[in-house]
Amino acid sequence: MEKWPVGVFTSVDAGLGVDLAVAKELNIPTIQIHAPHAGNRDAAAAAEIKTRLDSYGITATAVFGGFEGESYADIPTVVETVGLVPPATRESRLAEMKAISDFAKHLGCSVIALHLGFVPHDVTDELYGQSVAVTQELCKYAADNGQSLHLETGQETAAGLVKFIDDTKCDNLFVNFDPANMILYGAGEPIEALELLGNRVRSVHFKDAKWAANPGKEWGEEVRLGDGDVDILKYMQTLKAIGYGGPLTIEREIPQEPARQKTEIGYAVSVIEQLRSEVWSA
Repeated sequence: MEKWPVGVFTSVDAGLGVDLAVAKELNIPTIQIHAPHAGNRDAAAAAEIKTRLDSYGITATAVFGGFEGESYADIPTVVETVGLVPPATRESRLAEMKAISDFAKHLGCSVIALHLGFVPHDVTDELYGQSVAVTQELCKYAADNGQSLHLETGQETAAGLVKFIDDTKCDNLFVNFDPANMILYGAGEPIEALELLGNRVRSVHFKDAKWAANPGKEWGEEVRLGDGDVDILKYMQTLKAIGYGGPLTIEREIPQEPARQKTEIGYAVSVIEQLRSEVWSA
């Protein structure tokens, strides 16, 4: 695979990504894919998707988990409903992530990923230890399937995420870095966070956002790539500096406006291609 191939976040029947056909139409060579609904995750369903991707000349680089009952309505709701951290849903969601790992294996994909949820900042909190333990169990399952687990940024500061990864002591646990999420959640300056996470970053999103008036208490605003507060050129220069050479996966979460979503993803491709040449020729 070439250095920094363009990618896009896609969906088949779940999640906020674009349809696989959009990736094909825009000549995007790699995708991350949101795991399908439970009834569409068996070996036959994976084989059908794999055949389709092969015919398009597209490589799936990560399968993302997401769960029924998650809500991103506001930050307090995210704390209560998202990921493997909330105790009430943890066991069922862990079982679902293991099934998603099996689906990814059928698909021939060596990375699974998810939003883990809001891990407590206090490492003495009982919930912190539980979050470490459930992550360790999922990492072991993924390792047995020949996979890495990538945690998407957003809910934690970079320093908190480094501490958490170190505490798990899992050598297949890495980061899917989303600079816009750092802004949307008010979790820290994206470039500083990327520098701190360094080689723990093994996959990335290209998404842009504007800071909220009260970061960390109110949502920021997701916008078209290049129109927000992520310095995209600096972001790419920093990716180069930390030695990242994988896909640059565009994510634009406006599935309710499919025509605009497709147009803005196409625009993002042009931004990335122009800056990619600039960065690597410097």
